[in-house]
Amino acid sequence: MAPIVETHTLGPTQTNCYVVRADRSSAEAVVVDPGYEGADLGLDIAAILVTHSHWDHIGGIAALAVATGAPVYMPEREAPVLENPQAFYPGQPIRPYRADVRLQGEEIFKVAGLTFETLSVPGHSPGHLAYATDGTLFSGDVLFAGGVGRTDLPFADWDTLVESIRMLFYRLPPETIVYPGHGPQTTLGAERERNPFLAELRAAR
Repeated sequence: MAPIVETHTLGPTQTNCYVVRADRSSAEAVVVDPGYEGADLGLDIAAILVTHSHWDHIGGIAALAVATGAPVYMPEREAPVLENPQAFYPGQPIRPYRADVRLQGEEIFKVAGLTFETLSVPGHSPGHLAYATDGTLFSGDVLFAGGVGRTDLPFADWDTLVESIRMLFYRLPPETIVYPGHGPQTTLGAERERNPFLAELRAAR
């Protein structure tokens, strides 16, 4: 059964913050990418999952972690950004925080009645992770409805991004629901068939 997913679209970048529960009766939840402070979640937060360390995805982590005591899971390669955000994003009002659990990809962990698998999907950022659970994928800024992550940023790479998306198509079924970092939800199958940025993947089949 797919989890219950509530979307909070936050801040000037319209970043999606997701609140995920195993079922409607559960008061315990996981939060994915709290990019800005201020979301009224109203639940027992068991964990905070971070896909990558770009500023619009990490701005609300410290406040939420301190308020709830929830452990923060994030890519090990990008954890230093959250520890010292001003060094990477001068002028952005981001509170530093040290992640509790540092991930490489290919981990499986259980929290709030959900079992998550981490998938390493670099390209948009070097340590980017996606989180899969029960037919659902939280893709961060790797894959969107009708789009893909930017690769004109420092440490981004187009060929690496395409290979990450190819891996997602190979590893997960087409009916997998994708909850991206920005914009509406989609499915892997829909993006494989119609995403205008992925013509090279369709041609390679």
